[in-house]
Amino acid sequence: MNFLKSGIKTVLGAPEPGQQPSVAETVERLVERASNSTLLEDRRDACRALKALSRKYRLEVGAQGLDTLRQILELDRADNETINYALDTLNNVVSPSQFEDEEDKPHIPMNIGDQFTEMFIKDPHNIQLILDLLDEYDFRVRLSAVQFLISLLTNRTKDIQEIILDKPMGVSKMMDLLGDTREVIRNETLLLLIKLTKGNANIQKIVAFENAFDRLFEIVSSEGYSDGGIIVEDCLLLMLNLLKNNSSNINFFKEGSYIQKMLPMFNIPEESEEIGWSPQKVSNLHCMLQLVRTLVSPSNSAQIISNCQKIMKNVGLLDAMCNILMASGVPADILTETINSVGEVVRGEGSNQEFIGNVIAPSYPPRPAIIVLLMSMVNEKQPFPLRCAVLYCFQCYLSHNEMSQANLVQTLLPSSSDVSSLTSGQILCGGLFSTDVLSNWFSAVALMHALVDNTTQKEQLLRVLLATNIGSDPVSLLHQCTLLLQQTTKLQSKVALLMLLSQWMSHCPAAVSAFLQVPGGVGYLVNQTSSNEHDDNECLLQGLSAFLLAICINFNDDSVASYTRDSLKQLLLKRVGMELFCAKLGEVSRHELYNKAAKHPQLRVASPKEVLIDYEFCRLFKSLESVLGHSLAERRANGAEADEAELEQYKALIRQQDARLHELVHQLDALAGQARELQSTLNDSLAANSLLKDENTLLKAQVSANSIPIQPKPTQPDPKLVQYEERMLQLNGEVFRLNEEVTRLNGEVDRLNGELKTAKDAEKNSAEELEKLKKDQDDLLYLLANYDSKTNEYKMRLLQLGEPVEDDEPAEEDNPT
Repeated sequence: MNFLKSGIKTVLGAPEPGQQPSVAETVERLVERASNSTLLEDRRDACRALKALSRKYRLEVGAQGLDTLRQILELDRADNETINYALDTLNNVVSPSQFEDEEDKPHIPMNIGDQFTEMFIKDPHNIQLILDLLDEYDFRVRLSAVQFLISLLTNRTKDIQEIILDKPMGVSKMMDLLGDTREVIRNETLLLLIKLTKGNANIQKIVAFENAFDRLFEIVSSEGYSDGGIIVEDCLLLMLNLLKNNSSNINFFKEGSYIQKMLPMFNIPEESEEIGWSPQKVSNLHCMLQLVRTLVSPSNSAQIISNCQKIMKNVGLLDAMCNILMASGVPADILTETINSVGEVVRGEGSNQEFIGNVIAPSYPPRPAIIVLLMSMVNEKQPFPLRCAVLYCFQCYLSHNEMSQANLVQTLLPSSSDVSSLTSGQILCGGLFSTDVLSNWFSAVALMHALVDNTTQKEQLLRVLLATNIGSDPVSLLHQCTLLLQQTTKLQSKVALLMLLSQWMSHCPAAVSAFLQVPGGVGYLVNQTSSNEHDDNECLLQGLSAFLLAICINFNDDSVASYTRDSLKQLLLKRVGMELFCAKLGEVSRHELYNKAAKHPQLRVASPKEVLIDYEFCRLFKSLESVLGHSLAERRANGAEADEAELEQYKALIRQQDARLHELVHQLDALAGQARELQSTLNDSLAANSLLKDENTLLKAQVSANSIPIQPKPTQPDPKLVQYEERMLQLNGEVFRLNEEVTRLNGEVDRLNGELKTAKDAEKNSAEELEKLKKDQDDLLYLLANYDSKTNEYKMRLLQLGEPVEDDEPAEEDNPT
């Protein structure tokens, strides 16, 4: 620190006594000196002082000196020392990491380097200045320029990539540095290119066609391949950047015969077990295995994968990786990644699968390597990642390989108790029924992949298993799986068995028929589907049960009388309901682990508790989910027609009564209208009669009040009075007739109301009878499910007590329909 102060005093001069300038004032004066001084030595000294301050006071140096430092790069290029100071200062200012000198300054933002980077690249010409400095052969200038570009790329990767793409010869200038004989610059250039090529396909193509692979393999070879230092790892990381998700570069790599150049990386000396594996060698080989997997990744096109797989076998790369598998003393993580790599090299390629199937492990007695791997998979003492890798490799071995699948099916039956003669099928069966939950899961998934491609294969397996005992248990494997599904309390085992049964029974009516004959199997699925547990994994279990139940309905050939398609559909509708069933089925595709497993064939989980869903099952579910949904919807419609036929007598009666009811109501409405018309006429007649009576009374009063006596003239009656009397008689007769008609109509209305009440009572009785029949049917279905469950429980008790139990029970249950 005293040296720094003395240096600043030399540049700025000693301060006046009693006046100590602040840091900001000091930086300001240094910036002014670097900007305005006419002497090159003064500007150089100012830049040196700013570099010394930039680690501890980068905020002040960057805020005041950024433009001046950029100007120095442009105007003082002839002086390498000054340029070096300016580049180092800028690198300190934009550094993405915090310096130790800044730890006591909490007010400085953590992203201060990113902010200064943004300011610097606002003018793209500034990047061109740095690229031009790469042409300088001076060691310090070239190294500082490379390190400055690394810092800029770290802070603003995409922005710098776009700027460099617009600069002619920008990438070429960097590639030329790989040929620099000074290793420090070459090594820093590797780090620069790793950051530059990350996630940018255009830059990756430019770098690849600038002979990057030739130069990188030359460096790897000179460094000693897998025994080399961290430079080998950097070269391999750069190759990974160039090849990952870039089909153009993969084709260039393949056609340029670069796959052959990978082979020396896998040459493991025989004395490696005694020598041991250094951490750097482990890292180097791990990167090379990642490179292999990038070339044959399932995300590539099928043509690229097949071509790379064939080349790897022809040049001996597959054989070299198999040698690593069989070697002693290989670290666990390298062994795990090698198993994954071998799996992807043989996936879907028949000749490679045949090759790995013929590899013999160096054991006594000799056994196929695939058998040794399977034994590791079901061994609970093996590391979890290793077991996952073996499962993935075995899946790849079976992928689109009907011969391997058929061979596995044929070995499911024991031929000897000698462990040396164990077959892949026996190992998987043993793991399936072991006490280790993960062995259950791994074995079930491995067996599932033997059934992926071919429906005939599923039926063949079923015939073999149903015709022959497995061990001493006379129950077939499918029956055992179903019984184990009902007995186990471990969620992982349940999911594994549900996936196995789903894969086995899809598109295979024979397997569905065998499953339906297992006591309690359907009842278990119905109970699981209708469960109200709301835990995420429990919801997944319910969804898988619903999926398997839908498979039982869709692929049912009605060979089991107790569980035909229609009866299972009725059971589903009554016990679960279509809306709830569809909701449970949808829980599978919404589960987090399902979405994770569906992305890649390899099982990528961090812990055993995440082992629930498999990639191939995700494919099966995705292909069948909509099909099963439409199938159930159609069967629901067909079921409605069957219900109408079954209950036709009740519906016919209801329709007849409904028609009669409408007829009576229509008649009643017509008679009521007639009655209203007659009542209106009667009211008019009564009003007219009342008026005539009033007029008659008035006439009589007038006659009585006349003082002149009126002599009666019997022979000549008053015509007006006669007219009134006749009208009175006529109206009285009309009133009488209308009263009789109203009385008749009221009687008819009463009769129709009685018939209407009788019809309604009959309809109500019919509906009650229909509801009673439906309730009786539900009770019978429920009793049947309970009967299956109890039968299974009693059977298991008898088995535990050592009592013989018949394999196939007679179908005594009543048809649920």
